[in-house]
Amino acid sequence: MSFASDVKKELTMLEITKPSNAKAELSALLRMNGALGLNNMQWTLNVQTENAATARRILSLLQQFYDVQAEISVRRQMKLKKNNLYVVRIKQDVNELLNDLHIFESGTITSTVSETWLADEGMIRSYLRGAFLAAGSVNNPETSRYHLEIYSLYIEQAEQLAALINQFGLKPKVLERRSGYIVYLKEAEKIVDLLNLIGATVAMLKFEDIRVMRDMRNSVNRLVNAENANIEKTVSASQKQIDDIEFLDAEIGLHRLPIKLREIAEVRLAHRDDPLSELGQYVHSGEITKSGVNHRLRKISSLADTLREGGQLPKNM
Repeated sequence: MSFASDVKKELTMLEITKPSNAKAELSALLRMNGALGLNNMQWTLNVQTENAATARRILSLLQQFYDVQAEISVRRQMKLKKNNLYVVRIKQDVNELLNDLHIFESGTITSTVSETWLADEGMIRSYLRGAFLAAGSVNNPETSRYHLEIYSLYIEQAEQLAALINQFGLKPKVLERRSGYIVYLKEAEKIVDLLNLIGATVAMLKFEDIRVMRDMRNSVNRLVNAENANIEKTVSASQKQIDDIEFLDAEIGLHRLPIKLREIAEVRLAHRDDPLSELGQYVHSGEITKSGVNHRLRKISSLADTLREGGQLPKNM
């Protein structure tokens, strides 16, 4: 089962005792997944979903808060994914139901819900929960990218969902996609907040645990990579110093170098793997600092480069 399915299963198990919250959730579910039909001059409403738990949730809320006849049927999709399609069919009192859920307004089906009806924060959370159950998805946090989205056929509906989510400061984006629109979040912290808002507490905690572990692993990897890079840089610099010293020894002999340069050259050859900060303690004429060691080795490197390029060494080395 996918992470998104786990989230939806958790949401469908939430108990709702407040009628206004149940109606807000149903309003989103029916508005986004419902299709009206006409049978014997009577309106019927089919609500389709690929998620069995969501279908049972719709039926349960209808039976708990409305006196309507409804049933679930299962169809096998023949195209694309060929998943089961669960259809909640409402056979009577459809007009009254849709009017009460603010899907009918003045005898017309609207793509957005009345904002005055959703003034209560609990109803907003419930409406967003219904929208996610109807058309939402969220990536497994263990994958390479964080992503939560809610799909809508209508731009007005998507923009309203974005505005409702933004009432909690999450700033979602709206993007056109596949003959419709998506409202999406990509920041892990905002996805965690939204899951918490709509009631997916267990999924939220799991998401947060995985995110923290991923961030920790990424931090450790960055530190290890940085340390490896520093080691490689140090080894490369050390090898260059040794190459320069051995080149000068072969070309002119280290005895021709000034005493200070000869001392550090001999120390470097004797302690090839030591960092600059430790080389200074081995200088016979007296301990010198890391800066002093680096200065002398740079002069040796400059002399070696001069010889390699065919130049002449200065007489007053």
